[in-house]
Order: sequence, then C-alpha cells, then structure tokens
Amino acid sequence: MKKKLAVIFPGIGYHTDKPLLYFSKKLASGYGYEILDVSYGGFGSGIKGDAGKMRQAFEEALTQTEKILEGTGWDREDILFVSKSVGTAVASAYALKHGLHPRFIYFTPVEASFQVMQEPCIVFHGDQDPWLDHQIFREKIRETGFSYHVVKGANHSLETENVDMDLTNLQEIMRQADGFVRKCSDRIK
Repeated sequence: MKKKLAVIFPGIGYHTDKPLLYFSKKLASGYGYEILDVSYGGFGSGIKGDAGKMRQAFEEALTQTEKILEGTGWDREDILFVSKSVGTAVASAYALKHGLHPRFIYFTPVEASFQVMQEPCIVFHGDQDPWLDHQIFREKIRETGFSYHVVKGANHSLETENVDMDLTNLQEIMRQADGFVRKCSDRIK
C-alpha cells in the first residue's frame, strides 16, 4: 500500500500555482504526501451569481476530474483533498461517488458546496467573499459544525487590498492548515 496522497482541486480561475494551493502543496509534500494536481478548465464566463452556470461549471469540472483521476490508486493509508471554490464541491462529490474518506481542506467554498462537504475538514472563508455572503457562510457553517477560520476583510482568494496583511493572513492560514495536516498525519503513524 502506498503511503499518502494529496489531491489538489482548483477553482474556476484559481489554479494550483496560486498562493493558497501552492503553499498547501508544499505543506503536504513536507509531510510525505505525493501531490496530484487536478487541472480542469474551459469554463464559460458570467458564472458568479448565476446558479445555472455554476451548476454547469461544477458538472464540467467533475466530468474532467473523473477522466484526470481515472486509474488513480486509492489504496493509500492517508488521502488529503485540498480544494478551492467550486473545487470544494468537486472534491466532495468525487469522494462521495467513489466511496473515499479523505481529509479535506476547503478554501472559500461556494454555497452549493455545503450540500456535499464532509468531515474531517477545515474550512477557510473571507468575510468579504463576493461568491458566498458572510451571513450565509455563518449559517451554513453553524449547521455543519465544521472547524473553520474566517479571514477578516478578505475576498474569495482570501486576499485584501493590503499586501502586508495578505502575507500575514497567508501565514496564519498555512499555520492552521499545517495543524490540520499534522493532526491527520499523526493518526497514521
């Protein structure tokens, strides 16, 4: 049996080399996870605020994910799914469909993601996220009881207008993610 696998699910415009996912990959790699990027794309425009287009983007991403992950050996002692935006729904739906029980890091889920999100997980949200109103996030997260971290003044990329603040926030986000991954890894040893 192979040891550990971290699968990275991007957002629509937030690829796996942007800060949250890039540093998450480095973090997971440091704990001995093999890294597998899921790169889907080709989505239309005008998705934000349009439930039909969001559903279509989710379905396209899930279809592409099925092809990308086909043949992946899931016989691992530890699987970590790191996801961003619509990728949070894709990661969760994929896991449910295939009977997988990974651990999840959810960066800035969209509202529809809460229908399929699972534990164990940690959720990150910016209170100024235009893709998911903060009040709706608070209601959804309260219903689930998931562990979470809110970044004040941050948008859907967990960024603000201030570079220094963004770097400080990114450091705290990665500290929290590290604690979650470390806790997962400690259970495997």
